[in-house]
Amino acid sequence: MGLIDIELFATLDLVGQSPGAPDEDPDGFAFGGWQAPLIDDVAEAQIAAAYEGTDALLLGRRTYDIFAAYWPHQSGDFATLFNRVPKFVASRGTPDLSWAGTTQLGPDLPAAVREVRDRHEHVKVVGSLDLVQTLLRERLFDRLDLWVHPIVLGTGKKLFDGGAVPSNVTLLSQPVASPKGTVYLRYGLADGVPATGTM
Repeated sequence: MGLIDIELFATLDLVGQSPGAPDEDPDGFAFGGWQAPLIDDVAEAQIAAAYEGTDALLLGRRTYDIFAAYWPHQSGDFATLFNRVPKFVASRGTPDLSWAGTTQLGPDLPAAVREVRDRHEHVKVVGSLDLVQTLLRERLFDRLDLWVHPIVLGTGKKLFDGGAVPSNVTLLSQPVASPKGTVYLRYGLADGVPATGTM
């Protein structure tokens, strides 16, 4: 059985909407592309390292559409990786599956995701906040890589917006801050639910 890793970019108030460009998810959101001014060499190296060994992508419909329109026309390491590996898209609709290697997941999403994990070693979930809510709710992830950026937006879709259930996680490596203040956190899903007690 392989691993499902969720890769997310967030603000301090855990907004994850439209980090890469103003037109990613513009509906009622004025801060698209908020991540770009905060990227530096350290963060870029962390992101590249996080994708080493990836052998499948698991994407929600909106992220898939953005990627399918962009990556087939690009060059470089990420383009080579994303264009080469199988892509699995979660959608209730009928997405354009013309991006080479794309398969739409069946209507029983948890079962379909388990099948993908059984067939691949390192499955990456990129963005796809609605899909992430399902994966959190079903505890269908093994690792959560989170880049927390030093800004507060006060508006936008949140990372844990309606999908999170009580879960224990464990820190897999020491947090690392980049020169521009982004903190990289890597957690693994652990057994059980949070304990309670008194101080």
